[in-house]
Amino acid sequence: MKTCFLALSIGFLSCMNLGYGQQSKTTNFDELIIDFVSSTYPDYTFSNFIYVGIKRQELVLFENAKIVKKYLISSAKNGSGNEFNSEKTPLGLHTIKSKYGHKTPTCGVFDHRKFTGEITTINHDTLSTNKDIISSRIIRIEGLEQGYNKGKGVDTYMRKIYIHGTNEEGLIGQQVSHGCIRMKNMDIVELFNKVNNNMLIVILDN
Repeated sequence: MKTCFLALSIGFLSCMNLGYGQQSKTTNFDELIIDFVSSTYPDYTFSNFIYVGIKRQELVLFENAKIVKKYLISSAKNGSGNEFNSEKTPLGLHTIKSKYGHKTPTCGVFDHRKFTGEITTINHDTLSTNKDIISSRIIRIEGLEQGYNKGKGVDTYMRKIYIHGTNEEGLIGQQVSHGCIRMKNMDIVELFNKVNNNMLIVILDN
């Protein structure tokens, strides 16, 4: 039932369009998203949360049930999906489990969620460097839907799915990651400072 509902929503939500990296103007987009996620997940309250649209390649931050900022992202090259070893970006309802890098310099490189001391060089070209560098900040997410994005074979947290900075900023807006959600370094630092653990995240393939 949920799969059908999500599929039917794709055309409905994708018809809306906003400018990237700007404060939102008066629009019905926020109301559409709020109505949709509230209907899909009636046990949760959506006021301050994150919405990620895979086909739109955007991350939208809501505060007090209103859009306050939206960012271009890069999700997985393999598309969306919740299976282990799929290298796909997971779908459904998630939460921020933990945050890493409060004191890490912008463009600082992480290995196993620890700052290595290295500062990455940002690549602005549209060609891949073949280096999946995690930089600046890490927001680790956890699935909340048992059997869908939580539990054996589909667990987002165990898959180590992050929202993080990247050295390949020239590819932002394209599906190129190995499952994580990539952001520009200044954008992930800004988002990191605006969100807290346990904030809800809804990821949809729309």
